[in-house]
Amino acid sequence: MSSSAQRRSLSGRSASAFTATAHRARTSPVTIPGRVVAALAGLLALALVTAGCQPNGIPIQSGPGGTVRPSGTPTPSGTSTPTSTPSPTPSGTPSPSGTPSPPSTNCTLIVPVNPLSAAGLSTPYQMTTTDSTAGPCHEANIAQSAFVQGAILTQDGKLTLYDPLVLDAGTQPAAPPAMAQVPQGATVALWFGFNGDNLTIRSADGTNSLAQGNCVNGLNGSIFGQFADCNAAAFFQSANTLIRAGRLQVPPLGQAKDGLPCPTVRDFSVIDQDQSDNVTAQYLALPNGQTAQRNAAAVAAMGNNTVDLANASDNLLLDVFILPTLGCTPWTQPNGANDGQARSSLPLNELQAMVSQAAPVALVPLNNPMTLVNNNQSAAKTNLYRAGVDQPQIGAGADNGDGATYCTNLFNDPRGIRRVFTGQAIFAAGPSPDQATGTNLFTFLAARANESFDNLSCASYGLTNPITLTLDGNGVVTAATIMRATGVPATTPPPTAATASPTATTPPTRPPTTRPAPPRNGRHQVGMRGRFRNW
Repeated sequence: MSSSAQRRSLSGRSASAFTATAHRARTSPVTIPGRVVAALAGLLALALVTAGCQPNGIPIQSGPGGTVRPSGTPTPSGTSTPTSTPSPTPSGTPSPSGTPSPPSTNCTLIVPVNPLSAAGLSTPYQMTTTDSTAGPCHEANIAQSAFVQGAILTQDGKLTLYDPLVLDAGTQPAAPPAMAQVPQGATVALWFGFNGDNLTIRSADGTNSLAQGNCVNGLNGSIFGQFADCNAAAFFQSANTLIRAGRLQVPPLGQAKDGLPCPTVRDFSVIDQDQSDNVTAQYLALPNGQTAQRNAAAVAAMGNNTVDLANASDNLLLDVFILPTLGCTPWTQPNGANDGQARSSLPLNELQAMVSQAAPVALVPLNNPMTLVNNNQSAAKTNLYRAGVDQPQIGAGADNGDGATYCTNLFNDPRGIRRVFTGQAIFAAGPSPDQATGTNLFTFLAARANESFDNLSCASYGLTNPITLTLDGNGVVTAATIMRATGVPATTPPPTAATASPTATTPPTRPPTTRPAPPRNGRHQVGMRGRFRNW
C-alpha cells in the first residue's frame, strides 16, 4: 500500500487504542466493554483494508537522530432538533455494490443558528463529508470524530462549561441533549477538535451562523486543519479582565513529583509541533452510529452497549495522562452537558497557562504546521490561531514567533523535553495514551517529540535531532535516549503575510474559511506522524 495509506491505518489504530486507554486513566461513570471498543476498531479496520492497507510486519529500528527504517521500507513523507430519520450506518459498511466506502479524512460540521445562545449550544452540530467523492464522514467513527467545547463566563466571574453534541447530518441523537444555561450578559465561546485531518465549519443552510458566532477556522481559505473557534478572542478578553480585577480566580499550578512546577499547555516539556490544538470534550456512541452527550440521562437511555468517543488532543494528554502522573491536578469547572460534573477544558488550560507559566513560555510559532499557508509561514494566520487560544500577537513583548527559538527551547533547554528524560522514572510509571506508539507515558512523549523535530523542520535551523528511539518489531517505542542537540540555530526568515500583523490590543478580523488546508510541511501528516499532530 502507499505510505499515506499506511499512515492512515496507524492513525486509526492509535485513535481506537486511545479510546480504551483514556478510560483506564480517568474515573468515569460510564463503563466501556472491551468488546465494544474492539468492534468499533474492527469497523475502522475494515474500511482501511478496503482502501488497500495491509499489516506491515517489517521490523523498525532506530539510531541517533531519529528513527531509521530498514532498506526498502517506505519513508513517511433558526435550527431545531433534527427530525426522525434512519440511524446512520457506520463507516466501513458495504455499499450496495458490495465494496465498502473508505472513510474520508476531511469532514465538515454544520454550525447551528445563533451558536452562542442557550438554544444554539443545545442544538447538535451536524457532521457531513466535505467532498462527497472522498468517502463518507460519521461521528461514531473514532478516526473521524469531531468535538465541540463551550465555555460560559458571566459578568461577575462565574465560569461554567458546556460541550455541544455532534451527530451525523439528518439523524437524531441517541438521547436528547441537556439544555444549556446562559445567564444574561454572559460571554460564550466555542472551540473545535477533530480526529481526522481537516475540519471545515460552515453555516446551517439559510443562516449566517458563522458570522453570528464570530467563528473562524483559518485565513482566507487556508484552514487550520483540526482546530477552529467561535468568539474565543472576546471570551479571553473578558476572562483576562476579570482575572486582573480579582473576580475570576485561577488556581495555582502546584509542584510536580520532579520538584518543578506542574506543567501547563505552554510548558516546553509537554508541547509538540502544533500546541494548544483540539479539546477535552467526549461523547457516547451506539453501534448504530447514534451519539449523545456523556451524562446520566444518556447512559440510562443507551444502556451499556456504548463506546466513548474522545479527542486525541494536547489538552486531554495533559489533563488525563501527564498531570496525574506528576501528582498534579488540572483546573476543572462544572460542565452542563455532563450533569454539572467538574471537567477540564481547553479554555481553562489556556487561562491557567497565561497566569502561571514561567519562562520560557511556549507560544504558537510561525513554523506550526497548522498556521502555514501553502507551506509558507504566515504571521497573519499564526496570529489568528493565537487569538483563539489567548496568546499574545507576534511582536507583542519579546516574542516574535521565531521557529529557531521554539525548536531550541523544545530540544536544548532543560525545561523542554529534557525534563521528561530527566524524570524518566516518573513518566515511565504513567500509562501510555497509545500502546501502539509507546509502552508507557515516557516512551510515548519521546516518540511525540521525535516526530515534532521533523514536523517543525528544526533541522532547517541548524539543529540535530537529539532523540534516539528503540522500537520493537511492531514499531512500538520501548526505550529512548537523548543527547545534546548540535548546531547553531539560524534566524527564521521573515514570514510572508498577505496582511499586516494585527496589533497586540486589537483582536484580528477572523473571516470564515471553507477550503481544505494544504498538506503540512509538504506532506499529509496522517498516521504515524499524524498521531502526534493530534496530541
